[in-house]
Amino acid sequence: MSSLSSRARGAVSRAADNPGLERLTRAGFVGYGILHLLFAWVVVRVASGGPTADGDQSGAMQEIADEPFGLALIVAIVVGLVAMALWQVLEALRERRLGERVASAGRAAFYLYLAFSGVKVLRGKKSSSADTQQDTAEGLLASSGGRVAVMAVGLFLAGLGGWLAFVGLTGRFEKHLRVSEMAAATRRLVRRLGVAGYLAKGLAYGIAGVLFVVAAWRYDPDKARGLDAALRTLAGETYGTALLLVVAAGFAAYGLFAVTEARYRKV
Repeated sequence: MSSLSSRARGAVSRAADNPGLERLTRAGFVGYGILHLLFAWVVVRVASGGPTADGDQSGAMQEIADEPFGLALIVAIVVGLVAMALWQVLEALRERRLGERVASAGRAAFYLYLAFSGVKVLRGKKSSSADTQQDTAEGLLASSGGRVAVMAVGLFLAGLGGWLAFVGLTGRFEKHLRVSEMAAATRRLVRRLGVAGYLAKGLAYGIAGVLFVVAAWRYDPDKARGLDAALRTLAGETYGTALLLVVAAGFAAYGLFAVTEARYRKV
């Protein structure tokens, strides 16, 4: 049994270290960064009160679907996201620490979720992730058990937001980077981009989580629209426009940070 396990681990390691997969994964980080830059633009549109697609990643892809080369860009982003998901699955399989396995599995699931959103846009489907979340929540809130499930999702998102903010404030994201290859000025820039990006994502997901909890407590599925509801809730506050512009700047910073990961991430 131990020799079989050893052979299996060897096969997983060889697959994870495949040069082709590494190149696709690094290209995926560029696409991931572009997606965050597009999302930052969507947040600016929400802040300005102009017409826009839903304020989430699927909305960001819908924004460019009708632009020249937009579909080609979405295809490239989807391929890169699938490669990133496969890389994280292999990392989960060869990682020995449970916490790292769970983290890798979670990242793989998220990358696949984004890739699936891109595929829906490519197929011309206009139904957004926010609509899907709201419809699902509405069905779940019809039962007491479903209400608990929606609240659990909200608590998870709020916790995720807190964790992302913690990662940003402490600079823990640097452990995944080859910082020894960076010049001092480059490391300072990358760290600042990472801190700003993780804090912005933490704020957005934290608010989304709180709104899911509110949706379960008040039986209000309109609040269970993920990032879209979080952004539009901020827009309605007294200082909402300023906060949204700060969030947009943070997501743009994260997008640039993700692009640097294409060069410096440990893959």
